[in-house]
Amino acid sequence: MTVRSLDLLDLPFLSRYRQDALFLDSARFLTRGNPLSAMALLAYLDPRRNLYTAFAREDGDSLMGQVILNERETSARLTFLAPAEQVGPLAGSLLDHLTKHAGGWGAQHLLAEVDEDSPAFKSLRLAGFAMYAWQRVWKLPEVKGKAGKSDWQAVEETDWPAIQSLHGQIIPALIQPVDALPKQASGLVCRAGAEIQAYVRESSGPAGIWLQPLIPPDSGCGAEQLTGLARAVTGGDRRPVYVCVRSYQAWLESALADLGAQAGARQAVMVKRLVKTVREAQVVPVMEKALAKAKPAAPAARVESEK
Repeated sequence: MTVRSLDLLDLPFLSRYRQDALFLDSARFLTRGNPLSAMALLAYLDPRRNLYTAFAREDGDSLMGQVILNERETSARLTFLAPAEQVGPLAGSLLDHLTKHAGGWGAQHLLAEVDEDSPAFKSLRLAGFAMYAWQRVWKLPEVKGKAGKSDWQAVEETDWPAIQSLHGQIIPALIQPVDALPKQASGLVCRAGAEIQAYVRESSGPAGIWLQPLIPPDSGCGAEQLTGLARAVTGGDRRPVYVCVRSYQAWLESALADLGAQAGARQAVMVKRLVKTVREAQVVPVMEKALAKAKPAAPAARVESEK
């Protein structure tokens, strides 16, 4: 088997897999579109970006995969494997190759999101990935009518300590190094009185808007305020708005279902630890034990619309 990086001669080859790829970074796919589109191909060859694509080939079969490390983040992400039917025999060597490349960037973890019934789930487990949560992506109903006063406001620097407190309350301590807050203040907050009761991280692109909420069950900003999210984000009236709910906030699923949001398939959120320095090596045994003991929250009742 040979594993090598993408080069110019491969660009026509990529288009063959445009409709047969397994996407492993839901936020990137839903906000930026298909990473194998014609517009995305040249970006893969830009040496200034932490974006790397590689091929594995054996006996006439091939598998392509990609990894990215976004600016100011410490966790790299697998974006896709293609073609989907080849994920299996070729996946191990390719995933090892991509993992080493992400480690060379200084990433501390490598993340992937995959449907629980996908064959790739087993391939990722065999490659050293562990499931630390499940998630479901909900598409909010289209915005209709004129916008009124919003309960959501843009984050200010002075809000960040309160948001960090919310993060500490909601995200299990063992998972916080993986599911971290952005390095800079960004997103939306909802207040009840003078106190911040909810925070939403926002990521947007030409294809859609991705929201990741931090809302405790006893928040003063509950289901009623969720209805205003699509109006509060810039472009929410022109692009699809998606809300990602992870297992440690499963209570939000019933609220979103009541709003008429469309539920996606349940996905496993998986992580592989990357070791690059002595200091990190000292942390790894603790993280390894933590992930081994961590169990996702009990799944919410299946939504009737899920297939």
